[in-house]
Amino acid sequence: MSFLSKLNKYKYSLRFSLLITFLFALLYFISESIINKNFILGDFLLQYLPLLFLFFLTFFFIIQWNIERIVKKDIIRLIKEISSDSNQNSDISNLNLDSATSDLIKLIQARTTEINVLKDQDSYRKEFLGNVSHELKTPLFTIQGYILTLLDGALKDKSVRDKYLKRAAKGVDRLINIVLDLDLITQFESGIKIVEKKKFDIVELIQNVFDLIEIESEKNRISLVYDKNYSNPIYVFADEERILQVLTNLLVNSLKYGVEGGRTEVSLVNSDDKILVRVSDDGIGVDSQHLPRLFERFYRVDATRSRKKGGSGLGLSIVKHIIEAHNETITVESELGKGTTFSFTLQQFKS
Repeated sequence: MSFLSKLNKYKYSLRFSLLITFLFALLYFISESIINKNFILGDFLLQYLPLLFLFFLTFFFIIQWNIERIVKKDIIRLIKEISSDSNQNSDISNLNLDSATSDLIKLIQARTTEINVLKDQDSYRKEFLGNVSHELKTPLFTIQGYILTLLDGALKDKSVRDKYLKRAAKGVDRLINIVLDLDLITQFESGIKIVEKKKFDIVELIQNVFDLIEIESEKNRISLVYDKNYSNPIYVFADEERILQVLTNLLVNSLKYGVEGGRTEVSLVNSDDKILVRVSDDGIGVDSQHLPRLFERFYRVDATRSRKKGGSGLGLSIVKHIIEAHNETITVESELGKGTTFSFTLQQFKS
């Protein structure tokens, strides 16, 4: 602690001690000058200066001790009120004022952080419930509309009946997908869902996903390609079924937000004991302000476009949970109008 800091700490005690000493000296000086006609100020100062200094120190220590006692008592009371730790409460009475103050500041900072976290959680909970309600409400109202139309007489017309039943079935499928995706995320978050790792060829798995979504890519006129020819297998140690889901979600996502005549490129980079998988597209891209929230449940950059393209709004959240369940990382880079790149790591299999 610097000299100025110490001085600031004792400023009230110093001020009151000086004031009391000055008043005492002034009263004594006045009384002596009245009683003693031969009173000389210089002699008074030389004779009583040590005594005045002693008075000053005495008053200073008495005032400072009382201030510290009162302040410490209030601080301990506040710590006991704020703290939920009974062990800490039993020890604080023996602390000096500086330690008690430091503990109080730390406790206030910790409680402030907790309050902010709770506020964020409450805000997230409200937003999540609103999103769930909206996502479920849309297909439910759609199904309800088709069924009510059929009940009103459309059942008799076979062509209308079949068309409406197919549309209602799509709404049911969307509801089922939302519930299943939410259930999967919940299982990962609660630790119920455990990844089952095994050795497999990531190159072959990517090709399988290319084949699965080939019709969709041709429909959108978007090419699915590797960055280069991978003639040899690249083995990783991971949950093959879950990584298939990750790649499918990322590639389908690139098709949804790609541009006609564009391409989605997959690359594999060997980095020590990891394999870095990159899925890049030259689509519409994402503004930087949306990137931190891209993996949140139901978060949509363009809600209207997203719902037209289908999906539960949980695809990227599932991707993140699967990768994190492997104790790996996933990142996203994007530039508006130029495209997006998702990158994630997998453990390389070494025999």
